Amino acid sequence: MSASTLWDCNDPAERDRAVTAAVAAMRRGGLVIVPTENSYVVATDAFSVKGTALLRRAKMQQPNTPLGLLVASPETVSGVAARVPPAAQVLMRTFWPGLLTLLLRPQATLAWDHPHQAPVAVRMPLHPVALEICRRLGPVAASSAAIAGAPAPPTVQDAIDSLGDDVAGALDVGRVGQVPWSEGESHHLASTVVDVRMRQASIVREGAIAGERVEDVLSGLAGDTVAGEPSG
Repeated sequence: MSASTLWDCNDPAERDRAVTAAVAAMRRGGLVIVPTENSYVVATDAFSVKGTALLRRAKMQQPNTPLGLLVASPETVSGVAARVPPAAQVLMRTFWPGLLTLLLRPQATLAWDHPHQAPVAVRMPLHPVALEICRRLGPVAASSAAIAGAPAPPTVQDAIDSLGDDVAGALDVGRVGQVPWSEGESHHLASTVVDVRMRQASIVREGAIAGERVEDVLSGLAGDTVAGEPSG
C-alpha cells in the first residue's frame, strides 16, 4: 500500500480531510482500514455490492456471509432491521455508543448484499473517527482487519500487514485498545453480542460489557429475560 493512502488522523487539522477521503473511497466500493475503540477494522459502504464483495474476499469469507454493521445512531437501526424490539431499544439507550453488538432481523426490502435469513450484527462505535465515518456515509459494513484466526490488530501497521493489498487506504490514529472508553467496560475484549430477534434476548458472546450488566438492564422488561452462553 502506498504512503499516499495512509491518512494521519492524529492531527485534528488533518482529520477532516482524511475522513472525507476515506468516505469517498468507500462510496466507490473500496475498502478502508478504520480505527474503533479496541482494534482496527476493514470497512466499506454497506450498500455497495462491489465493496461488500471485496470485504468478503479480503477476509476469505463465503459470498453469503452476513454483514456486520457500524451505524451513527440508534435511529439508523430501524432502516436496516425489520423490527427493533423493546429489548434492543433499551440496550441501545444504555450502552450505545459502545462495545455492544445487537443481532437483528435484516430489512428484506433493502437493495443490499445481505442474506435474508441471517441476522445483521449492528453496533454504534464510540471512537470519534469511526463515528464520523458512519455519520457521513451511512451504515458501514465492517470486519476485523486481520486474517482469520489472528488477533484483532491494535495498530494500523498490523492491519496493513494483514490486508494491505486489498485496501484503498487506512486511517491512522495510533495504537488503540489501551484504555477503556466507557465505565464498566473491559477495553481489551471484543464487543458483547446480544441476539434480540426472539422474545427472550440471548447473550451470544460475552465481551467488553459484562453479561450481568445486560441482564440488569433487561430485568425490568416484561417477557424479555436473558439466556446467557458466554463464549469468551
